[in-house]
Amino acid sequence: MSKTLTLYTRAGCPLCEDMATEAQALIAGTGHGLAPVDVDADPVLRARYGWDVPLLFDGDTEVCRHQLNLPALQEWLRLNP
Repeated sequence: MSKTLTLYTRAGCPLCEDMATEAQALIAGTGHGLAPVDVDADPVLRARYGWDVPLLFDGDTEVCRHQLNLPALQEWLRLNP
């Protein structure tokens, strides 16, 4: 079953851009997707995460924060074929 990972990000964030590029490359061809969400576009998300981006989530479960955690994303892919 395909899933979509959520990438909490903000405009002009180099770490966010790096994580998006790396995560997209790793999930390419798996059927899974990546949905970027700008935390500055939602006051609730902005209050919750502030400057604590990028964050990669599967639903309510955090996969990694600030930089791509390769082992964590590989494990997620193993558990979500």
